[in-house]
Amino acid sequence: MSFLLESVLPYEYTAFDLCSEKTLKRPSENLGQVLFGERIEPSPYKFEFKKPATCQKVCTRTYNTNDPSDKVKLDFLKKGMLLNYQHHWIVDNMPVTWCYDVEDGQKFCNPGFPIGCFVTEAGRPKDACVVNSNFNEKDAFYIFNHVDITIHYHIVEHEQLGARLVAAKIEPKSYEHPNEDSPVCSGGPKFLKSKHTGVFEIPYTYSVNFVEDKNIRWASRWDYILESMPHTNIQWFSIMNSLVIVLFLSGMVAMIMLRTLHKDIARYNQMDSVEDAQEEFGWKLVHGDVFRPPRKGMLLSVFLGSGTQIFIMTFVTLFFACLGFLSPANRGALMTCAVVLWVLLGTPAGYVAARLYKSFGGEKWKTNVLLTAFLCPGVVFADFFVMNLILWGEGSSAAMPFGTLVAILALWFCISVPLTFLGAYFGFKKTGIEHPVRTNQIPRQVPEQSFYTKPLPGIVMGGILPFGCIFIQLFFILNSIWSHQMYYMFGFLFLVFIILVITCSEATILLCYFHLCAEDYHWQWRSFLTSGFTAVYFLVYAIHYFFSKLQITGLASTILYFGYTMIMALIFFLFTGSIGFFSCFWFVTKIYSVVKVD
Repeated sequence: MSFLLESVLPYEYTAFDLCSEKTLKRPSENLGQVLFGERIEPSPYKFEFKKPATCQKVCTRTYNTNDPSDKVKLDFLKKGMLLNYQHHWIVDNMPVTWCYDVEDGQKFCNPGFPIGCFVTEAGRPKDACVVNSNFNEKDAFYIFNHVDITIHYHIVEHEQLGARLVAAKIEPKSYEHPNEDSPVCSGGPKFLKSKHTGVFEIPYTYSVNFVEDKNIRWASRWDYILESMPHTNIQWFSIMNSLVIVLFLSGMVAMIMLRTLHKDIARYNQMDSVEDAQEEFGWKLVHGDVFRPPRKGMLLSVFLGSGTQIFIMTFVTLFFACLGFLSPANRGALMTCAVVLWVLLGTPAGYVAARLYKSFGGEKWKTNVLLTAFLCPGVVFADFFVMNLILWGEGSSAAMPFGTLVAILALWFCISVPLTFLGAYFGFKKTGIEHPVRTNQIPRQVPEQSFYTKPLPGIVMGGILPFGCIFIQLFFILNSIWSHQMYYMFGFLFLVFIILVITCSEATILLCYFHLCAEDYHWQWRSFLTSGFTAVYFLVYAIHYFFSKLQITGLASTILYFGYTMIMALIFFLFTGSIGFFSCFWFVTKIYSVVKVD
């Protein structure tokens, strides 16, 4: 399969008219692989264990620029080299890596290698062309038509297997091959002038070598790829940074809880006379309005139902990933697990939405159930469907086949929707949530607020600290999605997930307390939006990442990047917003349940 760094449109291996194997059946892919556009093709590069091969011919591709179909194929191959498309090969489920030196004498092992590279008219080598000083022809494409494959293995004693593959490394090279029938892998590189006309032939060859390696165990055969990615120190810095934020917020919340609130509650509970009660101030004043149903309660309950579904899905997926079930070796397992869990978690979504909507005094239960089942998933699916149409139009391998699209719809309509209805049934059957204080019939007027206690400044400030906990981790996640680097540090990610939940909760509780003290009792939507605003910072960071880290060209790739980013931002908004609401709900219920109200 081929990937790239300057576009987000993956194509199948055969799209570039490379040597292919047509006799063998193509392996089947799981749901996660299909969603990520991973199509596995059988390879024409044949070799047997411990039988080295030197300069073996695979095939020869001939192009005549006077033939329109040949010209289209050659132009597409040139476009692939210009945009730095990469081969992704696997041997024994191990990625075939291209290891090369980077700064400070370190080796970086990339799970992919380029089709070729380009030298500009000014003689400046682009991408992989910098590795060879012989790539100096101006305005020319250099084709990596030869690969040196090195298979590292170790002998397994007392087992029938005999030997196991522990690493597969490759070195792409370019050779002219004057005599195609008996190729000799030496001499000058194979290049194609940008304005070449006439017939052009590309012979493809390979060499295989086997090396016994007693130091690498089969269980740790991925380590050499992961160790070449110098992320661990940065990850620990990220964790320490997040922990400092959590400790700071915990200290602030603890101070409010133990000192200010404790004093307030003690003072309120000591008031016996009517005169004393008339001197109430701060958050106690709004006890008759704090549980008043919010405006747009239907929409809020639907968002909270979907947010609960996403929260449980994320927690369980990351937990399984930490246990090693969803490692990079299990291709597509992470995405498959997430989709299946989301489908099966329709019941808690329906239950939470129905129970809260009933507590808000809502009566349109049919509308509530339908919105919970279709609103947020429908927005995501509509966005995804538009992206899929663009991929279809571009002929990309990431375009989901019609059959898979029908299967996704079947999972949604036949499993997720009925489960949502079931959850909603139980949610509406139960009585509404009982509040510790009665709600007054006449709403209290909210006094004029200072700048800091107005809704918008509080919401904008509320998202800063949770985003500060995750932005370093976010860089690696975006790299793994868009730059096709391997993500494997699920332990770090799970820890950051827990820290994010705590930070969202504490930041929302803190701001909720300040607003209640300012006699503003409209906390429901504000608590949801305060921590949900983290998604806006995520969106801003994704835009910054697009312009600063990626060299994406083309309208289709740009639309796809921002289309998929909007899906991630929506999911993140519902997830963080729900954490903020439920933590604030717990806090408000707690403080008003311990004061005496006449």
